[in-house]
Amino acid sequence: MAVSHKGAISFGLVYIPVGLYTATTDNDLHFNQLCRADGSRVRYKKVCSKCGEEVKNDDIVKGFEYEKDRYVVVSDEDFEKAKTPKDKTIHILHFTDLDSIRPIFYDKTYHVLPDKGGEKAYELLREAMLSENKVAIAKTVLGNSEKLLSIIPTEDGLLIETMFFFDEIKAIPKSIPQVNLNEEELNMAKTLINSLNKEFQPELYHDEYQIRLREIIEDKIAGKEIVQSQETDVYEITDLMDALKKSIEQQQRKSS
Repeated sequence: MAVSHKGAISFGLVYIPVGLYTATTDNDLHFNQLCRADGSRVRYKKVCSKCGEEVKNDDIVKGFEYEKDRYVVVSDEDFEKAKTPKDKTIHILHFTDLDSIRPIFYDKTYHVLPDKGGEKAYELLREAMLSENKVAIAKTVLGNSEKLLSIIPTEDGLLIETMFFFDEIKAIPKSIPQVNLNEEELNMAKTLINSLNKEFQPELYHDEYQIRLREIIEDKIAGKEIVQSQETDVYEITDLMDALKKSIEQQQRKSS
């Protein structure tokens, strides 16, 4: 697996050289755009808006529009000059409890592995954080963007979650109406939750839609007729108490 970012974790005067490796992968099926008339690939060209000529990647630079249709060119060297020495490390700001971070702030996950010479300091940080049940809040620059990070200890190593800044989080688009719940409804909802309670085992879950979609593609390649997938156990119950009761009964039958 290729390293996504090379750097170091720093807290206090401790410096740990590390590499970041993407922790997730995209398993979705991907499709090309085709011309409906003859099935040929639709391709996109990068074209200069002034002369109309196609532009190669090597001839493209980044520009910031400071006035309408007026740009200042920013080079790779300019981006590097904007970085301070601290930006080039993963600088721990403080430690906190994991449950103090709302999930909405998380963006992308990386495995963090120590580089040669950093193994002991890495393990010391991991073990100490795990023992104290703490995560670290940190900052660094990845590419050309400063990132807020959380460093999370696990039994196997360290994870880094890139996070959104506070001003990047959108407010709830509208207020949620306040409703009154009666005790019986609440108790039945708790009963249903407890009847569905089990340990999270990630290996049990699979992208079933992608599996069905792949089967459809294979059938089309083989010239077979495509049949609509049928959903089972779909009920239309409008009464909340009735829905809760029937759900509990259904779980009881599955458990017996």
